[in-house]
Amino acid sequence: MSTDYDTSDRLYFEPLTAEDVLEILHAEQEAGTLHGVIVQFGGQTPLKLAEALEKAGIPILGTSPDAIDLAEDRDRFKKLLDRLDLRQPRNGIAWSVEQARTVAGELGFPLVVRPSYVLGGRAMQIIHDEGMLQTYLLDTVPGLVPEDIKQKYPNDKTGQINTLLGKNPLLFDTYLTDAIEVDVDALCDGSAVYVSGIMEHIEEAGIHSGDSACSLPVHSLSSSLVDELERQTAALARALKVGGLMNVQYAVKDGTIYVLEVNPRASRTVPFVAKTVGKPIAKIAARIMAGEGLDAAFAHYGEKPDARNPGHIAVKEAVFPFARFPGVDILLGPEMKSTGEVMGLDRDFAMAFAKSQLGANIDLPRAGTLFVSVRDEDKAGVLPAVKRLAGLGFKVLATSGTARYLREHGVEAEKINKVLEGRPHIEDAIRNRQVQIVFNTTDGQKALSDSKSLRRATLMQKVPYYTTLAGAAAVAEAIAALKAGSLEVRPLQSYFEGASAA
Repeated sequence: MSTDYDTSDRLYFEPLTAEDVLEILHAEQEAGTLHGVIVQFGGQTPLKLAEALEKAGIPILGTSPDAIDLAEDRDRFKKLLDRLDLRQPRNGIAWSVEQARTVAGELGFPLVVRPSYVLGGRAMQIIHDEGMLQTYLLDTVPGLVPEDIKQKYPNDKTGQINTLLGKNPLLFDTYLTDAIEVDVDALCDGSAVYVSGIMEHIEEAGIHSGDSACSLPVHSLSSSLVDELERQTAALARALKVGGLMNVQYAVKDGTIYVLEVNPRASRTVPFVAKTVGKPIAKIAARIMAGEGLDAAFAHYGEKPDARNPGHIAVKEAVFPFARFPGVDILLGPEMKSTGEVMGLDRDFAMAFAKSQLGANIDLPRAGTLFVSVRDEDKAGVLPAVKRLAGLGFKVLATSGTARYLREHGVEAEKINKVLEGRPHIEDAIRNRQVQIVFNTTDGQKALSDSKSLRRATLMQKVPYYTTLAGAAAVAEAIAALKAGSLEVRPLQSYFEGASAA
């Protein structure tokens, strides 16, 4: 609970169930005039309550519950995208265990699976093969079954799962390998649309957006691609008749844009966007929900900023609690693990990224040894970042295949053993503080399992560890920027000319 005492007239501490919320609203109606309720600022929970509130005669301010359901319902949403001629990854819905196996067989691996109507990517996984699918269906899904269903089928796990899926099915999507994920936040009054922020993720698609570092504005996408992202976002906002805020998550692969999901509500990115563009986005959205048009709502806070070119770069980085939990794997995936986030702000991307890492308590080295071990398909992609750090004076250690590739392409790299190859190996080097930064990509369940102890060693020794090519490229640029100049510390408000920061 983070509501300040001076934000509201009354503050209730009650369960967020339809019954309890309706009791509160009825009490408010008796105390005075209840104009309506806002459901856009509380994540998934209030969206689930919207339909029950509307049936009880409570006015919903802003986006209608039907539009909310349209964005959530896979079949209805697919029809909307087809009508707007927008792409999405190949997908399917499973209402039972057997149907899940059939859908997975039709889509092929790898694929992303998640329960419908969940928050924070709970129980969302990337499935690489039949074995992982079997484990997911028989071990992960049962953990989502509520007690009333368990009591109805006390000795029938399949019956429990199928009853759950009969109400809330599993959603399957083809996993877009090596795609760039993009978050877009927008304001809409039902017709006029303002795209307040287009954020390019530094981690690849498949990492939960709450765990990904991202930059605003984008740092590698072309202007024409950004134009198309704005067009698609506006089309979706108008089609859904959004009143207030909307967040869209896209994946960009080989120049093609895919719609991953649309949330007709405030996303966790709103505070980050507001601080970057210098406008109180949530306040403006609340005014729109209360009945003002987009331009009128904005007029209280000055001109609309150019979100594509605010004059500075902001990088959001997630903060993780891994060090507090022995044995936890630090590898990121579609289920959210972060417990906070920080922001780096500067005039260029490299220094903004460096500040974000420092804010997340990641001490970037200015010198020392880089360890590199990447899968075959990533060797060419990681080469520029390795060359950059080697040119800055870093010594390079690598596993046999990676070391051979680096040497063939002009980088002096010393071979070091994997853990399975015997001592002295890379974990020994990390624990002996002989390694200052790590680039490591893996693929397949066995490789992920084999490298878990390596990731844990970097965590315990506080060694910066990057598992994507984009992350490796970004940190190489950041270290170069730190070595070339000094950090500039400025107040947030100084980045805006007469604008009030949120």
